[in-house]
Amino acid sequence: MFGQLLLGVAGNRGVRSLVTGSSLSQPVVARFVAGEDTDAATAAVRDLAKDGIAVTLDRLGEDITEQAQADETVAGYREVLDRLAGEGLAQGNEVSIKLSAFGQGLGPDGPRRAVERAHGLVQHAHGLGVDVTVDMEDHTRVEDTLVAVAELRSEFPRTGCVLQAMLRRTEGDARDLARAGSRVRLVKGAYNEPPEVAYPAKADVDKAYVRCLRILLDGGAYPMIATHDLRIVKLAEELLDGRDAEFQMLYGIRVPEQQRLAKNHTMRVYVPYGTDWYGYFSRRLAERPANLAFFARSLVAG
Repeated sequence: MFGQLLLGVAGNRGVRSLVTGSSLSQPVVARFVAGEDTDAATAAVRDLAKDGIAVTLDRLGEDITEQAQADETVAGYREVLDRLAGEGLAQGNEVSIKLSAFGQGLGPDGPRRAVERAHGLVQHAHGLGVDVTVDMEDHTRVEDTLVAVAELRSEFPRTGCVLQAMLRRTEGDARDLARAGSRVRLVKGAYNEPPEVAYPAKADVDKAYVRCLRILLDGGAYPMIATHDLRIVKLAEELLDGRDAEFQMLYGIRVPEQQRLAKNHTMRVYVPYGTDWYGYFSRRLAERPANLAFFARSLVAG
């Protein structure tokens, strides 16, 4: 309930202008966002590699209004992919893409054109040895996203998909995706969703997460266990029992735990970068009250 309230406030244009325009926000944002450009993203990959941690890069940007912006997003991803390959950092790393940033919502042919752009990028990434995972967004885009992933997987089967445990439909989607070689990032979810499509109580989301993880493991999929919940991390380590999977956490959150997991498992950090950081930042605050407290303390200290 608190997270949904905060997301609603964050969606206010006045609040957005206040936060993005404040110089006090920048040091706080730097905890969760690697930087604004390809140089910063590559530096983060290089630093994490020293601890044996893999990376998924996310070029931030969702609310585009023109096809040219979608093309710019693709060009930005191609740039960072080429940089990773040029510095010997491609193998084992990946990028995450949002179909909304590829033009999914721009007119009747938006979904088709977004898949075309995604196909070109996945093909380029595949040639460099970099995986691609398609992020999941709010519930209105789930079906189009699953269709897009299925299409991409027909040629590039390692294309990853994301499932949000908070959505009531997700257990069924997990069963559909639970097969050998299926890379599925399982998250709790961070969008402001209505109760008719999502579990409003955290306890119910946690239980759904574990159920979905069991479905994926039992079906032979490759779960990407994306959570900072230490109870679920511990349970997941027990459930794996030698089965292939990986853990994922966000950049700047639970760093010691990331380093611990990297000693015994594949550990991947989700590294966002770019200038359009507000939507991502708002969801991180809404996920955990501790994040909001950190933000508030930083503003007071500033």
